[in-house]
Amino acid sequence: MMKLTYSYFGGYHICLIFFQVIASTSENLMVTAPTEHLVARVGGQAELSCQVTPPRSVEYMEVRWFRSGHSQPVYLYRGSRGGDGEAAPEYENRIELVKEAIGKGKVALRIRNISIADDGSYRCSFNDSVFSYVASVNLSVAALGLKMRIHVQSSGYGGFIVGCFSEGWFPRPRMEWRDSKGEVVPYSSISHSQDADRFFHVNMTLFRNQSQESITCCVINPLTGEEKQANLILSNALFNENNMKKIIFIFISISIVLFLLYILIVIFIKSGVMGTTEVLLFAHCVAFNLLQIVVLSMKISLALMSQYVKHDQEIKV
Repeated sequence: MMKLTYSYFGGYHICLIFFQVIASTSENLMVTAPTEHLVARVGGQAELSCQVTPPRSVEYMEVRWFRSGHSQPVYLYRGSRGGDGEAAPEYENRIELVKEAIGKGKVALRIRNISIADDGSYRCSFNDSVFSYVASVNLSVAALGLKMRIHVQSSGYGGFIVGCFSEGWFPRPRMEWRDSKGEVVPYSSISHSQDADRFFHVNMTLFRNQSQESITCCVINPLTGEEKQANLILSNALFNENNMKKIIFIFISISIVLFLLYILIVIFIKSGVMGTTEVLLFAHCVAFNLLQIVVLSMKISLALMSQYVKHDQEIKV
C-alpha cells in the first residue's frame, strides 16, 4: 500500500505562488475619474463617476465617497451584501449611488438639488478585504445672477455717475462696461460681497460726461462664460438736468432773498417810520409786487423740480 507523504516545502511554495498572483492582480488595478471640468448649476444635478481599470466587477467591494478634508463619508455602500447605501444627513433624500455599470467596475454618485455648499473636491474609495483604491473628482458649482439694476445720478461735476448692481452669482463674476462699439470702458469703482448662502452681490460704477451715448453693463460667470447685460442710453436731456439743477438753485435763492426783503418792508410799514402817505402807499405797492414775484419764482422752482426728479432714476432688467 502506497503511503501519502506531505511536503511542507511544497505547501509553502503553493501558498507563496497564490499570494503572488493576488498581489500581482491587485497591483495592476487602479481607479480613474473623468479629467474634464465638472460644472453643475445651483438647483440642478451632477454625477461624479469613478472607474476601476482594468474593468472588473466591484459589486462585492465597499464603496465610500468623501469630501476632501472630512473624515465622515458622504455616501457609504457596503457591497452587495450590505443592502442599501447610507447617506450623510446633509445629503439625505438628494443623493444616490448609480450602479448600472458596477459589474464593469464603474459607479457614480448622483447629487440632486445642487447648492453652493456642494462645491469642492470629492474622493471615491473602493475597498476589499486586502486593498483600497482611491480617486478624486472636482465639482464646481455655478449660479447665474437673478437680476440687474442700473442707477443713474448727477455727480455735481458736469457729468453723471452710472452704477450697475447685480446679485445671486457664484463664483464671483467678472464685471465690465462696454460702449456702443463693444469696447471695454474702464470702471470708476467696483465692489463685491457675499450673503449667508455664499451668493455674490456685485456693484460697479462709471463716471460719464458725454451725451447721446449707449453704455452697457456686463456681468460674466467665469465658469460657464454666460453673461447678463443691462443697456442704458445717456441722452442730452439727461445731461441737461445738471444745468437744470443750477437753475433751480438760482430761482430758490432769488425767492428767499425777495421774501426776506418783503418781510423787511412790512416791518418798516408797521413801525410807522415811512413818513408821508405817498411813501407808505409806495411801500405797500413794492411789498405786494415782491410777494407776487416770490410766488411766481416758487412756482417756477417747483415746476423745474418735477422735471428734475428723473435724474435719480433706476432701470431694472
